[in-house]
Amino acid sequence: MKHTTKAIITLMLSALMLSGCGQKPAETAAPLPEGSLSADLSAGMPEGFHTADGWCNGSMFNVTWRNDNVRFEDGVMKLVIDKDTVPKDGVPYSGGEFRTNDFYGYGRYEVTMKAAKNDGVVSSFFTYTGPSDNNPWDEIDIEILGKDTTKVQFNYFTNGKGNHEFMYDLGFDASEDLHTYAFEWKEDSITWYVDGTAAHTATEDIPSVPGRIMMNAWCGKGVDSWLNAFDDSSLPIDAEYSSLSFTPSV
Repeated sequence: MKHTTKAIITLMLSALMLSGCGQKPAETAAPLPEGSLSADLSAGMPEGFHTADGWCNGSMFNVTWRNDNVRFEDGVMKLVIDKDTVPKDGVPYSGGEFRTNDFYGYGRYEVTMKAAKNDGVVSSFFTYTGPSDNNPWDEIDIEILGKDTTKVQFNYFTNGKGNHEFMYDLGFDASEDLHTYAFEWKEDSITWYVDGTAAHTATEDIPSVPGRIMMNAWCGKGVDSWLNAFDDSSLPIDAEYSSLSFTPSV
């Protein structure tokens, strides 16, 4: 049986479609390196995390951490500062803290967040370990102070030694929209980033002990020269987080 040219072309195209040839392959995300972490906080509470509840860090912290102050709503995670409904040990306010179960070391840490704008408060993203984990106090910080949300403070502690603060002018107001903040922790350096652009690098006395990935929002006491006196006239207030990730060093 003879086929016309048109029929032959139709048969060839049908065969290609059945075999998958000639079709654009479906795009798939590249697998994450072993030990990576990625959390979409717009989807609700992710696995591998927990909230701090029922205690206060003391000293400059004027909040008791409460589960209810970590809220997944409006497509983000909100860490809320409010008046505590059942004040404990004379601490009048409550705050939200969110942390990983596991510990992470050298690599790139990234968060997308919007800071709280209010005198006396801090919105943060950081790694931490210390005596409560039977470890030295090692910490790497990204902190936005509510008194001036056009800047971000970078800092770190190595075996309890701090005083490495660096204030970076953002060129925008961090309380108005979500932005991405990151740091890349290596054995001999830490480099902080804002929206993908390197902002600051430290190379001296770099921490080495793996820590939890943490975020919190809190109001201070006794640190007015740093944060300004806390203004509680606008409570509740919150910091918002939409995602975070960790990619280990190769």
